[in-house]
Amino acid sequence: MRAPSLYTNVFAHCDLFCGVYDPAQARIEAQAVFNSVHKYNESDDEVFKQRAIAIKEERAQLVKEHLWVLWTDYFKPQHVEANPGLHDLLWRATKAAGEAKKSVKQEDAQTLIDLVDEVGELFAKTKKGYDYQTVVKNL
Repeated sequence: MRAPSLYTNVFAHCDLFCGVYDPAQARIEAQAVFNSVHKYNESDDEVFKQRAIAIKEERAQLVKEHLWVLWTDYFKPQHVEANPGLHDLLWRATKAAGEAKKSVKQEDAQTLIDLVDEVGELFAKTKKGYDYQTVVKNL
């Protein structure tokens, strides 16, 4: 005789309930990367510049982590079918975060923002009632 299971199988679209997934988190961190690069380039104070770099690198890593969660936990096969460029976009966005970690060029930080915004717009297409432009306006 088999012992009763202590676990119940449950099924959900997302790893957690869908309300926790939001590209706004990646966008806020991408903006922090951009702002840190700007402050770095404005300053002549070496100590301040090193602090700006540390913050920029930390925030760029957070962008990667937020994008990875969307990529691995939120987006599903039906999203990829409806948006064939989804994997490439998320790959390019996470690569841009890696580039921003090692760069102090404003253009690299802007590229990161632009790609995160593309992810946000694509996310909005998949989530009824979600308005990514409101996120951007509130930054």
